[in-house]
Amino acid sequence: MEKIFSEEGIESEIIQVGNKPIRGCIGCRVCAEKGCCVFGDCVNEIVPKFEECDGLVIGSPVYYASANGTMISFLDRLFFSTPFDKTMKVGASVAVARRGGLSATFDELNKYFTICGMPVASGQYWNSVHGRELGEAARDAEGLQGMRTLARNMAFLMRAIELGKEKYGLPKKEPFEMTNFIR
Repeated sequence: MEKIFSEEGIESEIIQVGNKPIRGCIGCRVCAEKGCCVFGDCVNEIVPKFEECDGLVIGSPVYYASANGTMISFLDRLFFSTPFDKTMKVGASVAVARRGGLSATFDELNKYFTICGMPVASGQYWNSVHGRELGEAARDAEGLQGMRTLARNMAFLMRAIELGKEKYGLPKKEPFEMTNFIR
């Protein structure tokens, strides 16, 4: 994907978080007061990049039919603690596994985008690649083709949204209506 983005003239940066000590969200809501997460780790460091970008690709290996736990902790805190409007930032998720759990992980990662009004870019199938050991995913020809297609589709979608914003602006937003099911 990085190679295709470069060919398309789109600046990208890879940020590795799965091997960092990132704790989960505790729902303290201090971020609403402070404008940042109460825990001072890489989540707060990445917020300005997230706010500035036009698109975000999230990739995770599959562990027990779900995404890497550190990645989920990172995403929970990144999305929950950031008050800026994420509408029309393009999101894409990618899952890598030896065999199974790809579709569950793909669905799990895409929820972050849809909760925030972010369009989800698609490839030619689920955005997934197969491989377990280092280098194995690079031999999955179909998966790699899917990643190239995903990158091209995402580049097109980001450009189309930029043109749409110039011509029409962002979609009108209504005030958020929160329903509590416990009365």
